[in-house]
Amino acid sequence: MITVSAAAAVGGASGAFADVVGQDEAIAVLRAAVDAAHGDPSVPTAAMTHAWLFTGPPGSGRSVAARAFAAALQCPYRGCGVCQHCHAVAAATHSDVRTVTPEGLTIPVKEMRAVVQLAARRPATGSWQIVLIEDADRLTEGASNALLKAVEEPSPHTVFLLCAPSTHPDDVSVTIRSRCRVIALRTPRVPAIAEVLVRRDRIDPEMAQWAAAVSGGHVGRARRLATDPQARAEREKVLAVPGAIRRLADVFAESADLLGAAKGTATAMAGRRDSVELEELKTALGAGGTGRGAVGAARGTAGVVKDLERRQRARATRTERDVLDRALVDLSGFYRDVLVRCFAAPVPLANPDVAADVDTAAARLGPDGALARLEAVLACRDAIDLNVKPQIAVEAMMTALLSGAGTRP
Repeated sequence: MITVSAAAAVGGASGAFADVVGQDEAIAVLRAAVDAAHGDPSVPTAAMTHAWLFTGPPGSGRSVAARAFAAALQCPYRGCGVCQHCHAVAAATHSDVRTVTPEGLTIPVKEMRAVVQLAARRPATGSWQIVLIEDADRLTEGASNALLKAVEEPSPHTVFLLCAPSTHPDDVSVTIRSRCRVIALRTPRVPAIAEVLVRRDRIDPEMAQWAAAVSGGHVGRARRLATDPQARAEREKVLAVPGAIRRLADVFAESADLLGAAKGTATAMAGRRDSVELEELKTALGAGGTGRGAVGAARGTAGVVKDLERRQRARATRTERDVLDRALVDLSGFYRDVLVRCFAAPVPLANPDVAADVDTAAARLGPDGALARLEAVLACRDAIDLNVKPQIAVEAMMTALLSGAGTRP
């Protein structure tokens, strides 16, 4: 059991905040809020508020920081990292911390209304009812309105933690943003990412350093590259695309390979989870029962099973698009490196392990050609985000990579 004196020594990026990488300023603000929430007289009560918005680029650890904050608020020792409350929040099993993670492309109003209603109750075991909304930029207009009402008139024991890429109105509505305190996270530095991979995941230091260097500041991406050979193979194949497109036939071949790889990875990620969920639901609904009324009960639950299957299909679509987007980020990083080489900019390459390929592309394309192709990749990401059919968007991008013709005005 942790002692109060030991808990008092917890600070900085340690305890519940140990996995919040390279965010010392944000951690200081959050720890002050935790102290105020626990009634520390040395900290102004204004340091704590009922609604927080965590922003930052992908991989900066928005949801990790929000979950660490939730743990510290529930922890009687202000974020020790080892007590029952800290472990429960970290494992997403705490009864007073509700996490909203979009399974499809959006968070619907029905789900948000249900969460808001539950969040208005008094805490059962902790000090607060906490609602953590990952990807708050995926809230539909109706869901945003439902959340706004709760944020405007919160229960005295309820805290809302929202995570979004930025404070731009396209990500978070102005009315919700105005009622939240913003915690702006930044891209972690390579040494900080490598350190957490070695310490937390027991990864070889050399592998951790490489993964951190090529991850683009994305902690989760770095961990996957360091631990999953398939992820490394997928990245290698994506970075080979610029050199593989030599004729029109390559456009369609490379497009099919990229889309097929994204679909295959998403299917593999979802397959086991979906089957387990479906079996657990059927068991909970009495599947296989032989008692009186079992057959009639099974017929009455068909709609529940179909609803789960619908949500699983929506989640699979989102996962496939996320995997494809990750490949496009890697591809854009390659052309960014080509521009760096073209202008001899004194900055490190995002993909130092393919420096020879970058140099070859720089000599062949020049700055104008590299920029046109980078624009094509970014346009493809935007098109998919706007629900353009991925096959059409990717084939248009590949055509631009071959010809060098820009696709933006």
